[in-house]
Amino acid sequence: MPTNAASAGQTAASETPESPQEGSPFALGLLLRRAHDRVAAAMDEALLPFGFERRHLMVLMRLQAAGPLSQRELVAQTDHDKASIVRIVDDLERLGLASRELVPGDRRLRAVTMTDHGRDIYAQARRAAEPAMTEATENLTPAQTRQLQHLLRAMLGS
Repeated sequence: MPTNAASAGQTAASETPESPQEGSPFALGLLLRRAHDRVAAAMDEALLPFGFERRHLMVLMRLQAAGPLSQRELVAQTDHDKASIVRIVDDLERLGLASRELVPGDRRLRAVTMTDHGRDIYAQARRAAEPAMTEATENLTPAQTRQLQHLLRAMLGS
């Protein structure tokens, strides 16, 4: 009769990153990573025709939701570092999606503002992402997709 250590070793030996064992301490992380990779690839493909990437999307989403924000506020709200935000905002300006505007009353501070073109492109990209997300979650029912989003929000405390 095998010992618990022997059977645990046999179970662990059959576990792979692509197929973690049910109840494995690695399963959640590995499965979340694979799911993230699938959804991220779908998002990247959906955004490609619009000339921007997920890193730009994070900033555009913040600007769409909150209006003009300083680069310091964008650093805090997107978990990007200062240098990354500068590069992202430079890219968004080059694409005509955002601009830096002087903040009234503070000559040193500039707020990043989404342009009208940026709002239009963001809306188009959002519509283009819908079928990509449907395809990325094709193995789930709509109710399961909503439940997954709910569970992930609960896991993140949001």
